[in-house]
Amino acid sequence: MYKTVFKISKMDCPSEEQLIRMKLEEVRDIVHMDFDISNRQLIIYHEGDYKNIFKRLESLNLDTSIVESIPAEDVSNVADNLIYERKLLWQVLGINFFFFVLEIFTGFISNSMGLVADSFDMLADSIVYSLALFAVGKVAALKKSIAKSAGYFQLILGLMGVVEVLRRFFGLSEVPVFQTMIIISILALIANSLSLYLLQKSKSKDAHMQASMIFTSNDVIANLGVIVAGVLVYFTNSKYPDLIVGLIVFSIVLRGAFKIIELSK
Repeated sequence: MYKTVFKISKMDCPSEEQLIRMKLEEVRDIVHMDFDISNRQLIIYHEGDYKNIFKRLESLNLDTSIVESIPAEDVSNVADNLIYERKLLWQVLGINFFFFVLEIFTGFISNSMGLVADSFDMLADSIVYSLALFAVGKVAALKKSIAKSAGYFQLILGLMGVVEVLRRFFGLSEVPVFQTMIIISILALIANSLSLYLLQKSKSKDAHMQASMIFTSNDVIANLGVIVAGVLVYFTNSKYPDLIVGLIVFSIVLRGAFKIIELSK
């Protein structure tokens, strides 16, 4: 195995990192990639020659040059990091999927579209974490098609949610149970805060990990919104605070879907 360091002068944000990942996704000799955006360097652990990798990087016109290519001596550290990232992503995936099931169940029982919307947001994050697992340590050949399918699935969920909110807004529907809204949202807030802590603890600068942190941060905001809606339902005895927050959260789900679809192109 070899360790090749590339200098990529025009790589200055995560969008270039994602572009590079997509470009190198079919190079099966690649074992692991470390992106150092601040220093504009890319370290690749790979089997065989680096010429095919260099050729693909050059085609992006990001001013790529080779710093060094040497036999890899710290492969064990790379393997340990990959195992740690996978374990971390499985943990946050499990947390999010559990709360997706909990929130969609309690959301329909309590007649809260805020909880249902937040459950869809949890499901969307589960999709993001699943995609991130594909990106750990290698660039999977099927990553783009899987990402695109997941993005369109999330888009359909978001549109269905918006339609249901509008139906309830203009039609007859019961006032949601504010106690369930507040209690479940507080539990979800704790879970998302834990997920965010775990992701930040990794200190990873890779695009797939950074994306996971952004989506989880949005979840924390959504949880707070549902809690506020529950309080307003209590004081106003009205369904509208819940529906308004539900519409906002569904818009977050739709925005996330468009981001995933865009990255899959």
